[in-house]
Amino acid sequence: MTPAPFGTLPGDPSPAAKAFWLRTEDGLRLRAGHWQAENPRGSVLLFPGRTEYLEKYDSLARELNAAGYDVLAADWRGQGLSDRLIADPRPGHVGRFTDYQRDVVELVVAADELSLPRPWHLLAHSMGGAIGFAALHDGLPVQSAVFSAPMLGLNRSAPVLLFARAFTATAERFGWGERPTPGSGGYDTFVLRCSFQANLLTTDGLRWARTVAEAASWPERAIGGVSNHWLSEALAEIRRMSTLPAPTLPVLVGLGSDERIVSSSAIRRRVADWPSARLMLLPGARHEPLMERDSIRTPFLQAMLAHFAAASASA
Repeated sequence: MTPAPFGTLPGDPSPAAKAFWLRTEDGLRLRAGHWQAENPRGSVLLFPGRTEYLEKYDSLARELNAAGYDVLAADWRGQGLSDRLIADPRPGHVGRFTDYQRDVVELVVAADELSLPRPWHLLAHSMGGAIGFAALHDGLPVQSAVFSAPMLGLNRSAPVLLFARAFTATAERFGWGERPTPGSGGYDTFVLRCSFQANLLTTDGLRWARTVAEAASWPERAIGGVSNHWLSEALAEIRRMSTLPAPTLPVLVGLGSDERIVSSSAIRRRVADWPSARLMLLPGARHEPLMERDSIRTPFLQAMLAHFAAASASA
């Protein structure tokens, strides 16, 4: 595994992660990172959301290390420091949504090569939740899973979603598949064009400020809105996931009461038909419970650790 860069901001502690490059079956270079616990009781495969990158999860990974879990994560294709997929690196883009499963395969191969302590658990946020749900269906070798605002649907009305499908199909026919879809934010990264008061991610000012500082310091890691083709693929994947049976392993799903990005109703419907899943509603939380105020974040983190421990004990 060839070493890869891992960024720090002024005042940050020395990196705890060992970053390295992976190569996918279809020839793309991905950046991955491993945070190693001193006395591990298991490992967490961390699936970030859209626009995210390894450094954003450094603080959480250190907390998981302190609780006894190794952590392994990767920048998904098309974002972070992994290879971009189109000439303009700014829009979020993917060839096929199922291509993210190629990235999952390489992450699991790396976990085996690193001899990550077992049992393994999944922690997946937003778009990473969609990728993680599909990966579980494909046999991802984890003992349990925790989802944070999983992208099982988008927070748009049925007429808007119908229009989006028609618009993206038309855009593809005109050769506009790689352009940012209207309303998704254009070419600029969200956190650098939105005020704290208007943001849909977190109510924690310090964590929001950290995200802004990262985006300003590492523009090469950031991406803007989604391409027309990405949206078309995501909508198709959401429809496909709705037809898949629920995995049988124990699952905890965290959902903020003030969620405005993914569909709360789609999450509630799925959990209601998922016997091994439990919904944890987080009052006052927006889209990123693990970047929220401690009064919101800490109970979710504690529930996550208890969930992993209980799943390990029952193995």
